[in-house]
Amino acid sequence: MRRLDATTYHLLLREGTKSKTFASFLRVLDKMNNRLVEFKKVVLGYGKKIVLKDVNLTVTRGDFLGIAGPNGSGKTTILRALLKTIKPKSGTLTFREDIRKGKMAIGYVPQREFLDELYPLTVMEVVMMGRYAGIGLLKKPKKEDYSTVHYALACVNMEGNVYTAFRDLSGGQKQRVLIARALAGKPVMLILDEPTDGLDIKGEHEIMELIRDLHMNQHLTVLMVSHHLNVMANYVDRLAIIDQETMYVGKLHCILTEDNLEKIYAMKVKILEVDGQRAILHLEHRNNNG
Repeated sequence: MRRLDATTYHLLLREGTKSKTFASFLRVLDKMNNRLVEFKKVVLGYGKKIVLKDVNLTVTRGDFLGIAGPNGSGKTTILRALLKTIKPKSGTLTFREDIRKGKMAIGYVPQREFLDELYPLTVMEVVMMGRYAGIGLLKKPKKEDYSTVHYALACVNMEGNVYTAFRDLSGGQKQRVLIARALAGKPVMLILDEPTDGLDIKGEHEIMELIRDLHMNQHLTVLMVSHHLNVMANYVDRLAIIDQETMYVGKLHCILTEDNLEKIYAMKVKILEVDGQRAILHLEHRNNNG
């Protein structure tokens, strides 16, 4: 049996005493065991500028979480904190011990335009980048690395394009390759930044179906940032919306309401459901002056 460290023991003791039944205590224990990342009263920003304050967010195994908000609201700042490129100004940001020690990886899929296409890299070379953390930059890939890359490409249905130049691919194909690059690191969690940006309706649907398939069949925890609420509304289980330095998090049906969207985006909206699919319609601008 795995020994508990002192911090976990005291957390269990504290949470367990709040539980009225042994079954509820076990649910608390299961949630704690599956916790990957936790923000507690976190303040994020750059220099003296505060971008987000009082962020409380827990990401557990099996989550499919979407983060939305107006442009400039702080979506990218949350990603940078998760990727450890910025530190909280205050509060605590805690990663699961296996992630801190490098035994579990977090896969990151950036926006497509951030990958320099001047170099004639093949699909294989791009996806192999996802293995560099284990290989080392100055070392050659081994047979296991090539096998992992081929498997990652098969997961995104791009195994037939191994030697194609990345810059010659369509937007949707490039997105699949970038997802494969993240998968090559064998992550426990996949973080995607605007994965459907610049794609047509068919491309959006195909990429989101792929992400859902990876979530369900590869058992990947998924966290995606997008300004396309209509896309996320039909896929994510939980939604976080950022409004004026504050993040609101909850189950999709609790957060995605007409009242919330009208308040955050300052416009009149209508949420419809047709054949099980949600659609958010912009009706008219709300007059804030009455």
